[in-house]
Amino acid sequence: MNKAFIREPDQTADYCPRCGSKGEPVGGETLRSFLTDEQRRAVTESANFCPSPKCEVVYFDSFERTVLAADIQRPVYPKDPTAPICGCFGLTREDIERDVQEGVTTRVKEIIEKAKSSAARCRTMAANGKPCIAYVQKYYMQCLNDRK
Repeated sequence: MNKAFIREPDQTADYCPRCGSKGEPVGGETLRSFLTDEQRRAVTESANFCPSPKCEVVYFDSFERTVLAADIQRPVYPKDPTAPICGCFGLTREDIERDVQEGVTTRVKEIIEKAKSSAARCRTMAANGKPCIAYVQKYYMQCLNDRK
């Protein structure tokens, strides 16, 4: 096939150089919270978070420079499944599993409401700088499906 008919990607900088996952842009506030000064100088201020739980890269930039999960100041979800899913309020996978086992949504609903509140500090407490709601809902549904 003629290459003239094959669409090239618009930007490759948004994809993790290690695993190819689409990155999630993070701001300087998030990077300052998770990286040392030296690590921040190693990536540009317009870095991305790699959301793949299997990839060891946490942050990368358009020059394919990376910061690995083993090198950051604290464990982060989903890179480390034992880390809190909600960095702001400490909700863990075990908390969600308890809701599913007990047939309630107490912890899940509570964290979703808190994540929507002004008390949430997602930009500095979540490695991707975003609310944990999507991760919480995804893991809750996964647990429900695993019970069936």
